Amino acid sequence: MSGVSDEEPGATEWAVPGQVGVGPWPGPLPDDPRYDPELLEHGDRRNVVDAYRYWRREAVVAELATRAHPFHVAIENFGHDHNIGTVVRTANAFAASAVHIVGRRRWNRRGAMVTDRYQTLHHHDSVAGLATFAREHGLAVVAVDNTEGSVRLETAALPRDCVLLFGQEGPGLTPEARAAADVLVSIAQFGSTRSINAGVAAGITLHTWIRQHADLDQAW
Repeated sequence: MSGVSDEEPGATEWAVPGQVGVGPWPGPLPDDPRYDPELLEHGDRRNVVDAYRYWRREAVVAELATRAHPFHVAIENFGHDHNIGTVVRTANAFAASAVHIVGRRRWNRRGAMVTDRYQTLHHHDSVAGLATFAREHGLAVVAVDNTEGSVRLETAALPRDCVLLFGQEGPGLTPEARAAADVLVSIAQFGSTRSINAGVAAGITLHTWIRQHADLDQAW
């Protein structure tokens, strides 16, 4: 297991026409080390909530660590799944403790919309590495897949301290991932498709954890 570095280029905090943001700081500049002088001078067009406007990236990361929930998110990446960025963005929105990329280190960051810069990321070469991390940190592995032996997510009681594990788009979870799971859950479907998008499945599952365990008074 190792942290994912910033060596690979990812999405940038660019400004686009019509993007929500703020201009230069009006009035006297604040005397607060959390603020970034460049952002105060030129404005802040980043994809962050208003509470973090003008803050240095490092200050945002430190603050998010104090708000993190005790669940982690993991997604297998054996085929360069384009949904990983969406999963990372959703994990950030729900304040996951960390996101774990299992398999290939490189992944498409576009869907993350820069949230990967503020989210703790780990990489594991294999499911075995993720399972070791979970065991060492007292985390139950909850795998999400519509396969035999799974229980309904809609009625399951999710562990508070856990890793929510998702497979890649198409084949779903690998046999190794299903074998490593303490709990296997599925999302109820009613149409003709065999499965739903991996990014959508992550959003549904993470919000289920939020409904069961989060303090909603802490939401923005």
